[in-house]
Amino acid sequence: MKSMNTISPVAESPEANENNAANAMPESAATPGGESIAPAPLDAATPDTPEAGPAAGTPAAGMPAADSPRALLKQLQQQFPAFRNCLPLEIGIDKQLLSRMPDLNRKLMRAALGIHTGSMRYLRAMEKATVRYDLDGKAGAEVTDTHRQHAKELLQQRFKKEAERKKAERDAAAQLEADRKRQEKLEQLASKFSRK
Repeated sequence: MKSMNTISPVAESPEANENNAANAMPESAATPGGESIAPAPLDAATPDTPEAGPAAGTPAAGMPAADSPRALLKQLQQQFPAFRNCLPLEIGIDKQLLSRMPDLNRKLMRAALGIHTGSMRYLRAMEKATVRYDLDGKAGAEVTDTHRQHAKELLQQRFKKEAERKKAERDAAAQLEADRKRQEKLEQLASKFSRK
């Protein structure tokens, strides 16, 4: 069954189609159109205000340019309320990011968005969300029932995999313990018969 990726808010572009495989975006964080969803932080000041921080397109003061998806995600969480508060991101959030940070590496950005939108916290937020948010945390379009359902299904799959993993670990531990006891009994028998 082909999975329907409806969580991600990244707008589809011609170059995005070419580079989809290289973008390292998890399947769970993309829409059927290749879009990815990432929330924007709510407590960041708006760029129109003097206290908003650095100029659009520049990293926050004292922040080095990100060199990994996780470093970029941390920077986005510090800079934008929608990411910090793990809000459902607007479709096309990638275009908003690129307009504010024109020097941003697209591949790095897509990977960071994939990590963010594939996280348990984000999926839980999407499962109950009613609206999406822009980078500044302003409400936008509604979250569709399809997107909420997709988030719910992804969470259920994750919980099922985690339960299976834990069961496998318990079974392996029980098998090791049974093997250890069997070996002990064999050693006891061997020592008992070697005395005679």
